[in-house]
Amino acid sequence: MSIEILVPEMGESVVEATVGRWLVEAGTAVKAGQPLVELETDKVDLEVAADRDGVLAEILVEAGADVKIGDVLGKLEAGQVAASAEAPTPKEKSEPQKSADSEKADAGEKAVAEEEGVKATPVARRMAEDAGMDVAKISGSGSGGRVTKEDVEKALAARAAPSPAPSSAPPPVIPPSPSLFTRPGAEREERVRLSRRRRTIAQRLVEAQHNAAMLTTFNEVDMSAVMDLRTRRKESFEKQTGVRLGFMSFFTKAAIGALKAFPQLNAEIDGDEMILKHYYDIGIAVGADEGLVVPVLRDADRMSFAQIEQSIRELAKKSQDGSLSLADLQGGTFTITNGGVFGSMLSTPILNAPQVGILGLHKIEERPVVIGGAIVARPMMYLALSYDHRIVDGREAVQFLVKIKELIEEPERLLLEG
Repeated sequence: MSIEILVPEMGESVVEATVGRWLVEAGTAVKAGQPLVELETDKVDLEVAADRDGVLAEILVEAGADVKIGDVLGKLEAGQVAASAEAPTPKEKSEPQKSADSEKADAGEKAVAEEEGVKATPVARRMAEDAGMDVAKISGSGSGGRVTKEDVEKALAARAAPSPAPSSAPPPVIPPSPSLFTRPGAEREERVRLSRRRRTIAQRLVEAQHNAAMLTTFNEVDMSAVMDLRTRRKESFEKQTGVRLGFMSFFTKAAIGALKAFPQLNAEIDGDEMILKHYYDIGIAVGADEGLVVPVLRDADRMSFAQIEQSIRELAKKSQDGSLSLADLQGGTFTITNGGVFGSMLSTPILNAPQVGILGLHKIEERPVVIGGAIVARPMMYLALSYDHRIVDGREAVQFLVKIKELIEEPERLLLEG
C-alpha cells in the first residue's frame, strides 16, 4: 500500500518550509518512527518520520525546494522490503524481461529500479523506454545520481531541439573588446544558498523597518554596583542554585520594572487599536550558527534571578544544538539583545515585530566619568532602546531607559520594582 509523506503542521504562523536533506535514499527499508527528511523553517528545523514500516519508494521533492503544509514529499510502500533484497518473479519463464518490468510498474511498484548499475525511478525508466532512449545515457539529478522524470523530460526536449546547421568554415574568432571588464579571479567566488531561517530573518527585518516608525534612543549606565554585588555573591549564588550569576538576570528584572512603569512598551498595534499586555514574556536574542533566534522567558516577572539564569542557559544550549521548539520561540512582549558579548560598543537594534520595543546591551568599558567633581574610571555600558514611535513618544522612551539606568545602578531596587 502506497502512503504519501506529507509536510506536517508546523505550529502557529509557520506555513512554509524548505527541504533540508533526505536522511534515507529511495529504495531503503525504514521502520515506523524513523526520521526520513529534515525540514527547515524560519524558526526551527524538524524531522518528518515514517508512519509505519516499509520502503521509501519515491522522493518527489529534492533538497533545497520550498514546500507548504500538506505538500507531498515522497511515497512510502507500507509492508514492503528494500528493492535490493527482493527478487522479481516473472509470471512465465517464456515471458520476456521487458514484460515483467512493465507488469511491476503497472502494479504500482515504486522502489528504485536498478539495471546494470543505473538508478532510475520507475516512471523515468518507463518514459525512457517508451521514447526509445537508453536510460543509462541520461544524466541523473536525483539522490545518488538517480534519473528522475524531470531528467528524462529534459533529455527528450534536448533531442527534439533542431541541430544547428553545419558550417563549412569555423566561426570567426572575435577578440574581446578592451572596454569589457572581466574581474580577475572571479573563479574564487562562491554562491551559497540562503537557509530558510536566514531568508526569513532578512524578510522580517526589512518588514520591521518598513512597517514601523522606528527610532532609537541611547543612555549609559554605571555597572559598578552590579559588578560589585556579583563579585561578592557569585560563589554563594552558584553553590546555592547551581547556576552562575550573570548580567542578563539583572537587565531582565530591570526591563520588567521599566515596562511596568511604561506599559506602552509592552504592547503591540492591531489596526487602530493598541493591545496592552499585562504579562511579561521577555525574548532573549541568541546568536546561532544559522542565524539569530529569540527564545522567550514566559512570565519572567514571576521568575527568580536563578530561574532566569537557568532558563537563559538552557535556551542558549538548545539554540546551539538545534533542539529549540516552536513553543520556545512563539510570542514575546519585549526583547533584549546583548551585542556586548561580541564586543559591540554601540548599535541600533531592529524591532522584533509585532513588539514595539527592544533593548540593546553593549560591551562594558572603563571610561572616565565625573562624580562629585572628580574624574574617575568607572565600568560603563551604553544602552540602546529602539521603539515604535507610532505608540511610544520620545519622552516615554527616554524615561524608560532612565528607569533601567536607575535600577541597575541601585540593584537593591530590583527586589521592589523588578
